[in-house]
This record gives sequence, C-alpha cells and structure tokens, in this order.
Amino acid sequence: MSDVTLSRRQIAESEMPVFRGVSLADIVLVDSAEKSASALAALRETPVIGFDTESKPTFRKGEVSTGPHLVQLATDRYVFLFPVAYAVNHPVLREILAARHVIKAGFGLGNDRSALRSRLDIELNNVLDLGELLRGPGHRGTVGAKVAVAHYFGEKLIKSKRVGTSNWANPRLDERQLLYAANDAHVALKIYHAWQADPSRHAPNLTRQENS
Repeated sequence: MSDVTLSRRQIAESEMPVFRGVSLADIVLVDSAEKSASALAALRETPVIGFDTESKPTFRKGEVSTGPHLVQLATDRYVFLFPVAYAVNHPVLREILAARHVIKAGFGLGNDRSALRSRLDIELNNVLDLGELLRGPGHRGTVGAKVAVAHYFGEKLIKSKRVGTSNWANPRLDERQLLYAANDAHVALKIYHAWQADPSRHAPNLTRQENS
C-alpha cells in the first residue's frame, strides 16, 4: 500500500468525485418480527458484514449515554438497521455480533464492545476495526473512513455532522438518518473488500488525519 497523508481539509477541497453510497432501496429498517427473521437469515449466510452503531448524543456534563440506539449491519446487498428499542431485534443482534464465524468490520469501534455489553449483554466476537488495521507503523491514532475512501477509491466521503449528532433514539428516523447510518456500515464493508484485494495489505501505511 502506498504511503498516503491526507487531511480532512485536503479531501474537502479536492476535486475528487463524491462517493456514492447505498440508496433507500438498499436499506431495511428492522422494525417487526418478520423483518427481524429475514435479516437473521441473510446475516447468517454472510461471512463478512459492515458494522456500526449510532447513539443519541449527550450534551450535559455528567450525562450518561443510554446508547447504542441503532445497530447497522451491512451485507453486499442490503444494510439492515436495527433500532435497539425493538426487543425483537435483541436475539438477532446477540447471535450475529457474538458469532465467531462472521467478521464484523467497521471504523472507530473502541467503545462499542463495552456499550453493547452494558445495554444488551452482548459479547462482540471477530470484530475488525479497520481504523486500527490500516494505521501505519509508528502512527498515532487510527485511520478514518474519509481517508480510507479517498485512498482506495479516489472519492470523497461526505458526512453531515448535523445528522451524525441527531437524535438516534427517535422512534421515527428520517431519510437523512437512514442514509447516514446505512452508509457508515456500507462503506466499512466496501473498504474491507478493497483491503482484501490490495496485494500490499500486509504492510498498510495510511496516516491518520481524522476520526471518522
């Protein structure tokens, strides 16, 4: 892998084309027993999935997060969004996230293990934090999704801070939230596949300049 040093500002000011993520047609909001069963069947057959979570932000000093409020699992065909408020989703999440035969690839997963254990009594297994995987020797921090997308695809990943810090505990997520959440998991899976296809993947050397 070639040495890449990119900052968020450089990416934002570049003329790279915008990364095209999933569409609403590719997103399944799992809000019923029927959808939960269908999602489980699909995820059981998938050796690698993109993984991410979203939580309602905390703003007051001392306020404790009650998240995650949404768990996103992406296959090559669909992205399944699991609102944690639906109890019917809990057994599915426990099975898939604890499964040792399913790789869960994502960015910035440092807090997810403890949060999922606390909220849903889930022990994560076979988790691959791409931000850690792609960091170069001696580099501090981790590689973010924007840098990884720019490096592998020559494209610009657009993420709205306003949507990212919106209320993920809302029982009715709007279209912008659905797309934001789905693309977080989808892009992780795309980067995983790109890394797998990279002949120099055993010596990654991306430089961290961002956190997401």
